[in-house]
Amino acid sequence: MTSLFLGGVTVATVLPFLPDGRIDWPSYDNLLGYCATPASTTAVFVNGHAGESSALSADERSDVIRFTRSRLRPGQKLVAGLVADHTADAEQQAREARDAGADVLTVFPLPASPTRTDDEVLAYVNAIAAAGNLPLALFQYPVGSGASYSTPLLAQLAALPTVVAVKEGSDTMSLYEDNWHAIRGASAAVAVLPSNFDWFLAQLAVGGHGLLSGLASLVPQQLHELWTASERNDLVAMRAVSDRLYPLVRAVYALPRPHMYARIKLALWQLGVIASPLSRTVRELPADDAIRIAAALTRAGISSLPSTKAAS
Repeated sequence: MTSLFLGGVTVATVLPFLPDGRIDWPSYDNLLGYCATPASTTAVFVNGHAGESSALSADERSDVIRFTRSRLRPGQKLVAGLVADHTADAEQQAREARDAGADVLTVFPLPASPTRTDDEVLAYVNAIAAAGNLPLALFQYPVGSGASYSTPLLAQLAALPTVVAVKEGSDTMSLYEDNWHAIRGASAAVAVLPSNFDWFLAQLAVGGHGLLSGLASLVPQQLHELWTASERNDLVAMRAVSDRLYPLVRAVYALPRPHMYARIKLALWQLGVIASPLSRTVRELPADDAIRIAAALTRAGISSLPSTKAAS
């Protein structure tokens, strides 16, 4: 298997929909042109939570991969989420994603189960690697979800030769730091990608090899600035970017948290990047969300965004 290292900014794309529920491909094309084409975006992650994978059919997931692949510039990596309930489903999704053109599979944990053993998790990940024959990234869920990996298990998984990255979303800084050290000890070839929107500044201060976030669909340039400042070990610049983003982050990731990606769509719609904020998984946002998002965009200094086409 070809060695691969994921670093820099990976954008987890949202997926626009038409009023009748179908995928809005022109809006998606415009979105990719905005958040995927810039040189600051090193990889694009599709069919994750931001892309409402759970609400897509198998054919739609493959269509999203193929469409995205056709729009990326040479050298950009295409990462596909793999959300499954059991091993056979995961193996089938791995084959479909590979055939559609994915470069990397991000393995979401199986649903929480108090009886699942570490050996069963290892077998699950190995089965996906064998079926898809692609490099794997692991999604470390928030510890409160009940589906996250323990630090020792995460280290075991990171040591697998097929694993190239960890999307680290533990949602606590103490566990992030523990996992950062454990993963680095298990394999120097595995990239640790902070993905907790509430903790980007703190996570990068501890250490990270890049960023992976749905927020990059909305503010790719600002997250690139945060990342490059961290590469320079420039804490003053990191704080400045984080301060600018603070009002928008708090508006997008307010409770209830499952509405976060619908709010990103709402912001992108307000800015004219996509034609509709409709979501399949969140039927309707409260009316005052639109007011809060618009005010937060203004406070963050984001009043308009260019509409560009993705590179062919």
